[in-house]
Amino acid sequence: MTDAVTTPDLPVPLVLADHPALDLLNTRMVVEGQRRDLLNSDADAARWLEQIGFGLATEVAVGDGQLLARLRKLRDCIESLLAARRENRVADPAALNAFLLRVVPQLVWEEAGAPVLDRLHQGDAGHQRLGRLAYAAAELLAEGDFSLVRKCESAECSLMFYDRTKSHKRRWCSMALCGNRHKVAEFRKRRQGVAD
Repeated sequence: MTDAVTTPDLPVPLVLADHPALDLLNTRMVVEGQRRDLLNSDADAARWLEQIGFGLATEVAVGDGQLLARLRKLRDCIESLLAARRENRVADPAALNAFLLRVVPQLVWEEAGAPVLDRLHQGDAGHQRLGRLAYAAAELLAEGDFSLVRKCESAECSLMFYDRTKSHKRRWCSMALCGNRHKVAEFRKRRQGVAD
């Protein structure tokens, strides 16, 4: 597979879910009424991993399509497991476990002083980042409070988030996006009601 050119009409993936696994799911979103994939090349995948704070994009090998393929595979398995968890049904974690098998703790001792336990040490930077993401997803699935894993309330939005607000009443993927649209729509309704 060759590295595809990024589609210019697609937005940059948003990082607003308060959890990297949910942000990964949000890389497939509704754009102009159609569900679109915002990751279309290894370069897109590397930039997204940098965007969520998983290291510099320049440290990841890109070009052969492998990074994108592995990230999409991880996203698909997280999406199916998350749906099962939200619906309180059993699912097969084998695909996620395959990513986790590469997550092997290593003792790293590079400088004078105490060694460091690197819990996500793997062969290359791409595998390290995907292992870290798989581990975050596994923690969410096993230990997350699923009453706080939500979909944006906007009917036109497909984005997910983990509600970490103090009151746990977050309704929108972002107040600047869907929340503001809702406020404007409600204002217009009230104004039309007054004018009638």
